[in-house]
Amino acid sequence: MAESAVQSRNQKQFISSKVEFFTESVIREMTRQAYLHGAVNLSQGYPDFPASDEIKRAAQDAIAKDINQYAITWGAKNFRQAIAAHVKSLHGLDLDPDREITVCCGSTEAMISSLLGVCNPGDEVIIFEPFYENYGPDAFLSGAKPQFVKLLPPATEKDDWTFDERELRAAFRPHTKAIILNTPNNPTGKVFTRAELELIRDLCVEFNVLAITDEIYEHILYDGTKHIAMASLEGMRERTITINSVSKTYSVTGWRVGWAIAPPSISDALRKVHDFLTVGAPAPLQEASATALALPHSYYQDLAEKYHERRRRFIPVLNEVGFRCSPPKGAYYVMADISKFKFADDVSFAKYLVEKIGVAAVPGSSFYHNPKDGMQQVRFAFCKKLETLDEAAKRLKKLN
Repeated sequence: MAESAVQSRNQKQFISSKVEFFTESVIREMTRQAYLHGAVNLSQGYPDFPASDEIKRAAQDAIAKDINQYAITWGAKNFRQAIAAHVKSLHGLDLDPDREITVCCGSTEAMISSLLGVCNPGDEVIIFEPFYENYGPDAFLSGAKPQFVKLLPPATEKDDWTFDERELRAAFRPHTKAIILNTPNNPTGKVFTRAELELIRDLCVEFNVLAITDEIYEHILYDGTKHIAMASLEGMRERTITINSVSKTYSVTGWRVGWAIAPPSISDALRKVHDFLTVGAPAPLQEASATALALPHSYYQDLAEKYHERRRRFIPVLNEVGFRCSPPKGAYYVMADISKFKFADDVSFAKYLVEKIGVAAVPGSSFYHNPKDGMQQVRFAFCKKLETLDEAAKRLKKLN
């Protein structure tokens, strides 16, 4: 046997079997492809416009005031108090900042810390698909087995993505530990209705299952759609972990400041994981994030209006050039059907789009556990300057 083959076999023995179940992020790979080909980056969900001057000044002031050492592991006290006040004003929930709020390095770390804190080998976690690409790997890393429930595309432009109640019920089994719920949803833009949430609530209570909710797009809503926090429903306060962050609402995705809200005993578990996983989120940015959470209601109205303008400007262009898609109800993504373009699959289409058209999107298969389910879809992110979207539109019209 050749020496290189022996080395390769030996090195493979050192690698955890867990990582065989997933790849590196396809979303972030498409950002690299956008840079490589000089394409308009509509793949990764980060704004290309600046954050609020008030928030940036707060971060600068915190650094100048020497708030540069470790904060309390589970979060600076004034920031946890600001989170509690924000949640009270939005959802009417009274939280104990000292026992129910854990500040993490973004919602990404909050999710993996939560799953590692509650899951045991053999547990199962229900995940709606298409899903944000971290959820499947997070389940595997925590030792749990994901069970997938399909979201069905809208039948008309006025409809939202939906699911089969029977399929959902069948996913709740004796070993189910938790269900992950992302509302408003990435990548579909679906906002779960009260009736849907109450159905999920009833199943969680019946089968004694936790709800782990990712609600980072709660302020980005359209057409009068309302966001309902799962923890605010009767019977769910004691069986919900609510995850959020400042990344999307305040256009600071690089700050990596998020949090998890959970009952004290569950918070204790995820805090142990968080402590040894990342120690703590950046101290000066927690100070600035407390300032962000105290912004007036007008900030959130303005945020929603500006994203509504982006949605209004961009979605018609996609339909005009041959994609099939419906306006999302929330968040700033749209899943688009590419079947009209007659490509074999989403990966080859995304490659053509970034290399020949000059626009980067995410292949839809990366949001499904079975890639075939997404092979005629791509996801666009429209959290960009209007001029960026206009340039993307000009390039996309070359598809006609």
